[in-house]
Amino acid sequence: MAKRFSVKISKSWCKGCGLCIGICPKKVLELDGQVKCEPVRPEDCIGCRQCENVCPDFAITVKESE
Repeated sequence: MAKRFSVKISKSWCKGCGLCIGICPKKVLELDGQVKCEPVRPEDCIGCRQCENVCPDFAITVKESE
């Protein structure tokens, strides 16, 4: 069975730069109406953590789901 991952965004830390959106290979993230990052397809996350690593504000946390 494939591993599942959860993507958490700290909205108060996110400045909406979009770096995470551009780097995500599965297009899990998009900007919401407040120009903050939001995981719109979390079920597609493969846990590569590229979004977490590129975020200049440490606003993203990717964890393996139980």
